[in-house]
Amino acid sequence: VIIASDSAYSEIYAGTEKPPSILQVPGAKDVAIEFHSLSKTYNMTGWRIGMAVGNKELVAGLGKVKTNVDSGQFGVVQDAAITALNLSEEEAEKIRNVYRERKKIMTEALEKIGLEIYKSDYTFYLWIKVPKGYTSAEFVGRLIDEVGIVCTPGNGFGEYGEGYFRISLTVPTERLLEAAERIKNLKL
Repeated sequence: VIIASDSAYSEIYAGTEKPPSILQVPGAKDVAIEFHSLSKTYNMTGWRIGMAVGNKELVAGLGKVKTNVDSGQFGVVQDAAITALNLSEEEAEKIRNVYRERKKIMTEALEKIGLEIYKSDYTFYLWIKVPKGYTSAEFVGRLIDEVGIVCTPGNGFGEYGEGYFRISLTVPTERLLEAAERIKNLKL
C-alpha cells in the first residue's frame, strides 16, 4: 500500500492549529508520501514549485519519474522558493490572516442571505450547501449564467460533494463581497 497525501495548502489554515500531517500517523512513514506547494502560502501560484516528503524510497521513485517527465524547475524559481522558505513564520501568518479575514467576511455575507456554510479551519475555500431544489451543477450553472460568478460544483469532488458548491477566497475581499451581493440578487 502506498498513500499519497495532498497537503498542498496545509500552511493556509483559519484556525489556531496547523492541519495534521499523514506522517504523524504511526506507521505512515513506511508507506506515505506527502505533497506540498508554495503557491498560496508564499503567493507563488503558477510558479509550479513544491516539495514531497515521506518514505525515502517513494521520494526517490518520484525523482525518477520527474526526471523522465520534465527537466526540473527553472533556477530562478528555485531560488525564489528557497528565499520564501527562509522567511519567518510571521510572513506566512500574515497571509493566513488575509484568508481568515476573507473567510469571516464572506461567511457572514453568505449566511446573511440564507446560505449554509460548512465550517472548516483547514482551507481557503468555502464549502456551501446549494439551495433546495438544485443539484450542485444546476446551481453553479445558474450562478454563471445569471450573475457571472464562477464556482466549483461539489459533484466534481465525488458523490459526497453533491449538494454543495465551492467558492475560492483567493481574490480580494471587495470582489468576494461583490459576488455575495450578486448571489443575493438571485433572490433565493
